[in-house]
Amino acid sequence: MLLQNKVAVIYGGGGAIGGAVARTFAREGATVFLAGRTRAKLEQVAREIAAAGGKAEIAQVDALDESAVDTHAEAVVSAVGRIDIALNAIGIHHVQGTPFLELSVQDYTHPIAAYTRANFLTARAAARSMARQGSGVLLTLSTPGARMSGQGFLGYGVTCGAIETFSRILAGELGSSGIRIICLRPDAIPEALAVSHARGVFEGIAQRAGTTVEAMLAQRAATGTLLRRFPTLSEVADYAAFVASDRASAMTGAIANLTCGSLVD
Repeated sequence: MLLQNKVAVIYGGGGAIGGAVARTFAREGATVFLAGRTRAKLEQVAREIAAAGGKAEIAQVDALDESAVDTHAEAVVSAVGRIDIALNAIGIHHVQGTPFLELSVQDYTHPIAAYTRANFLTARAAARSMARQGSGVLLTLSTPGARMSGQGFLGYGVTCGAIETFSRILAGELGSSGIRIICLRPDAIPEALAVSHARGVFEGIAQRAGTTVEAMLAQRAATGTLLRRFPTLSEVADYAAFVASDRASAMTGAIANLTCGSLVD
């Protein structure tokens, strides 16, 4: 098993990506602590992990609440002694699809402020334990919007660029403490969109283009990716397990391109 005896905290553990990663981490031997705002979603993922023979604990935590994040991380360390892996996979409602000239400053700045705050708080809380033990892996989550140009995603594109920059610089901050930082950058994951708030974001973009989400994604996958498809949840989760494992111990400060070729680095 890749993650035997590891302790992982998944922020946004009840979401599509966070849940998929949590299930894979547990399958690979990790004890998983699921943190998020919606208890019912966390409980569902925890039940699935337990049914498969894995170990999972849940806690309602708002990743924007500094005290709640710190208290939860301290509770995990108190319970099991360490945090080896932390992933921030939270989702925050935000506006996409609105042209720049119609975009309010509040809609532009909201995702930037919220996502960068949450990534800072969760990384810092987990890194405190990791620094004491001299090892650990922090995983962040971005999208190709960090590198693309276009219309309707200015706020979130800047957000993703900020998360990637944060990840690179943080790798320099924490490398001497034995902590690795990897940013995962998948493109749209159709199966995740079906069950997440992000579908509403894509619906707004599709409506402005006079099409449906499914048609828009199918067209973009066929013409805009080298593999003629988008990544699956299992592909993203499997890669997250690999880079969080000791097999990837030489990797840090990296932005992992999981776009199926919509971007080529």
